[in-house]
Amino acid sequence: MNFFLTIVVDGLIQASWLFIVALGLTLVFGVLKILNIAHGSFYALGAYIAATAVTMVAARSLPPSVGFVAMLVSVALIASAVGLLLERGLLKMFYSRDEVVLLLVTYAVFLILEDVTKLIWGVNPIYATQPYELFGNVAFAGLYYVGYDLVLIPISAAIGFAVWFGLNRTVTGKIVLAVIHNEEMSVSMGVRVNRVYAVAFAFGVLLASLAGALTAPKISMQPGLSSDVIILSFAIVVIGGLGSVEGAAVGAILVGLARAASVPASALSRCWFPSP
Repeated sequence: MNFFLTIVVDGLIQASWLFIVALGLTLVFGVLKILNIAHGSFYALGAYIAATAVTMVAARSLPPSVGFVAMLVSVALIASAVGLLLERGLLKMFYSRDEVVLLLVTYAVFLILEDVTKLIWGVNPIYATQPYELFGNVAFAGLYYVGYDLVLIPISAAIGFAVWFGLNRTVTGKIVLAVIHNEEMSVSMGVRVNRVYAVAFAFGVLLASLAGALTAPKISMQPGLSSDVIILSFAIVVIGGLGSVEGAAVGAILVGLARAASVPASALSRCWFPSP
């Protein structure tokens, strides 16, 4: 019983932050109709910014709670600004071009951001573990889990609900949905589509960076971080459907459970089928 419970809990923990990343990716595709190859780079950027904020707070001997708040606030401000600058300063110039061109532009942004992170933070692993100790350890069904990992589950659920509520129950959200479903009709009704584009892209960048910030205390920041994340994010949105919040949640849970189950499955396979 504990074996399966461990897989479920570990799967939900992994699904929590993957869902936030995939949510931003599916939102950007739904509005702008582009596959943002650079989405994983925004995740890595958020992780690096969070690590810097946590390190600065720790250097002043401030409590972990301050580091947790500092990393979220700093990432939210910087990521939103980066998203707006990229959309207004670069992407909008290619909206009239073929979708393949936009895909290549986002790939170029991915390459640039990879080099920028190496230039600023170097290539050695960076750690920011102070907030990871914030919630202690939690005993559940005879097993012990790091409290920070478990807190990620309700945080991601709250973010997902907030996005769903914002899209379906607010005027701004309904305008975004109108652009998603029928852009030409939205333009004829007086909707400023370019403004919707800017807000949607910036919010997508914010979500990816926020996921990076939330996972920063539990991982090591190093080159290549973005590549793994974008692959998993694409897998999630393919499973759940591009442009669907509910689909992103389902896809994230399935991918998270599969990744959690792969570890014991790999160990069992080595026991059952030993190498000659």
